[in-house]
Amino acid sequence: MKLPRRQFLHLAAGAAALPAVSRFAWAQTYPTRPVRIVVGLPAGGNQDVIARLIAPWLSERLGQQIIIDNHPSASNNIAAEAVIRSPPDGYTLLLVGSYNAINASLYDKLGFDFVRDTAPVASLIRAPSVLVVNPSVPAKTVPEFIAYAKANPGKLNMASAGSGTPPHIAGELFKMMSGINMLHVPYRGGGPALIDLLGGQVQVLFGGLPASIEHIRAGKLRALAVTTAERSPALPDIPTVTTFVPGYEIVERLNREINAILADPVTKARLAAFGGTELALSPADFGKLIADETEKWGKVIRAASIKPE
Repeated sequence: MKLPRRQFLHLAAGAAALPAVSRFAWAQTYPTRPVRIVVGLPAGGNQDVIARLIAPWLSERLGQQIIIDNHPSASNNIAAEAVIRSPPDGYTLLLVGSYNAINASLYDKLGFDFVRDTAPVASLIRAPSVLVVNPSVPAKTVPEFIAYAKANPGKLNMASAGSGTPPHIAGELFKMMSGINMLHVPYRGGGPALIDLLGGQVQVLFGGLPASIEHIRAGKLRALAVTTAERSPALPDIPTVTTFVPGYEIVERLNREINAILADPVTKARLAAFGGTELALSPADFGKLIADETEKWGKVIRAASIKPE
């Protein structure tokens, strides 16, 4: 049986997991041939690392070869469209990340509607970004880094995986909130950006942790901070950006605190007294609920031709 929409694997880079593909009726014989996972970025980046990590395990469980197809493109758009146009039979998957959500607003004209034209299969990982510098940068902490940038205008080049990608946006937010200036150097993917950071051609990167963590552990890169509200268990000694730049990451903090309140038995009891139950969601799941509700009630309003008085 063919699937009603194209399939993709979801790389949760700052987004919560999407539901698995349990609602689809898979043929008993699937798969009967190799399955291709399209990665719309060059080799060596975070998405490529994750794809190659899961491929052997998935191959073993499915009994078929899993082929990783690096298809560098305009922030994943070309790769996404290629997968969307492919036969919807489950043999072409797309590894996606937060840039796919960003692209919907960043690009005026796309040949597809990503939410409408794809079907979520499974989430893989949520990993923080990390502010890393080449060891040639003398700063050992975020305050030292900010002071160095202010004292040396024009000396710091900030790499990214491309204009409008999460590393670029994270860096721009840091620049605005810290009051420093760095030259943005966009690359065609996180892999090439990381290579030049290691080589010293650029000095700064707000990169994904999966691709950079081994270089950090080996001392080839210096981690100054992670971008999440809490420290990463993988780098417990590295502080958060928001420790030094308050407000840099506020959504996660608010979500965590509100959900903690909702988990409290006293809160649950008081909500129950009002006839309700707690609804503890991640920011991404809450956003999905809003989108779903907007679509549902929009259909009703349009069908009934309801107009405001």
